[in-house]
Amino acid sequence: MNYEELLTKMALEDERFIVMTAENRALVRNMPKTLGSRFIDTGITEQTMVGMAAGLASRGRIPVIHALAPFLTMRAYEFIRTDVGIANLPVKLSGFIPGFLSDGNGPTHQAIEDVAIMRGIPGMEVYAPADEDDLVKMLPDVWLSPSPAYVRINHKPSSYTHAPYVPGKAETISEGKDITILVYGFLFENALKAKELLEKEGLSVGLINLRSLKPIDEEAIIKAVLNSELIVTVEDHFLTGGLYSILAELLLSKKLTANVLPLSLQDKWFKPALLNHVLEYEGFTPEKIAAKIKNQLQSTSIK
Repeated sequence: MNYEELLTKMALEDERFIVMTAENRALVRNMPKTLGSRFIDTGITEQTMVGMAAGLASRGRIPVIHALAPFLTMRAYEFIRTDVGIANLPVKLSGFIPGFLSDGNGPTHQAIEDVAIMRGIPGMEVYAPADEDDLVKMLPDVWLSPSPAYVRINHKPSSYTHAPYVPGKAETISEGKDITILVYGFLFENALKAKELLEKEGLSVGLINLRSLKPIDEEAIIKAVLNSELIVTVEDHFLTGGLYSILAELLLSKKLTANVLPLSLQDKWFKPALLNHVLEYEGFTPEKIAAKIKNQLQSTSIK
């Protein structure tokens, strides 16, 4: 089942669902003929869409709204914060092509600060599925939650079969004594391959697919910090406000510290190109992730 099939099924079973888009139909192309008046395309008007969705949610509906991630999270930010966030309404925001998935688009179309600004809204939940399988496993819980939620949509297919989704819990792929990699979203697959490369060199490598960034699975992260020599955060997001910041906030609140290697975008937008070229240039291929981790281990004389 893909994203559109899942949303169609849930909307046909529950008349509270309203599907909306700001002229971004890539995920919901076949739904107008199925849902009729419960499908609304507002045109390229993200603010209007969010305002309408808040009104519908205040009347008991569950609006699932779609737009390109940068325009949904930034152009409509005040409307999300004020209309949805302050009222704590169950509007579900589907951000398309977040992070590196916007590949050839320039900085205007890159959402690499979206996690930071969305998690800053009180009550807003933030999700980042690893691939399509992960996406469809978590969305029923996300959509039926009474809270507002932002989802970094990732519908890329993968050969990996994820564990069933448990709300608020990360997916621990493996535990490692030398290294634990914390990752979310699209870079999961490359982190998984990097783990395999490091294991071939005799290292004990853990991997945690966080799935939910807010709420965050504190228990899984603390366990990894206490049992691994090195923690690595991998994300297609600015360093500021993303997973590295979340980890720092959590450790400080627990009066803990750790040896941490952050792999993220360092205060600059990425160079647009075909996706494989972006990953190569920015250093996020499995080989480059593994090499950076090895270098960090050697520089800290852990292994």
